[in-house]
Amino acid sequence: MKKSSIIGIIVIAVAIAVIISTYSSSSTYGTFTDASKTSSPLQVVGHLVKNKELYYDATKDANYFSFYMTDNRGEECKVVFTGTKPQDFERSEQIVLTGQMQGKEFHASKILMKCPSKYTQDKVEITETKANKSANL
Repeated sequence: MKKSSIIGIIVIAVAIAVIISTYSSSSTYGTFTDASKTSSPLQVVGHLVKNKELYYDATKDANYFSFYMTDNRGEECKVVFTGTKPQDFERSEQIVLTGQMQGKEFHASKILMKCPSKYTQDKVEITETKANKSANL
């Protein structure tokens, strides 16, 4: 075989290995039901259940935070995060968790939050009203 053929085969093999490793390490979106059926990490999108307990005690264990969340299909599940509680967690509009089910609990390795916008319609109207009052004076 020629050297160029051997180098070409090696380049193709490396490219295939990179594609396979990238594909296998990526996680997909799903629900808590989907997470209970697989052992690979899954991303679950949902909302915080505000009427249930958030547990975080930094004096006992700074790397334990638990709460309840409903996924986009309405299924509620207890979530355990091994890390510190994110700032303004209670104010988040939407939560994206990456992790997997262990028993009946979802153990998250990452938490991404969509925080409420400071530019809501009510605030815009209030700002416009104050501006109009200042202009009329």
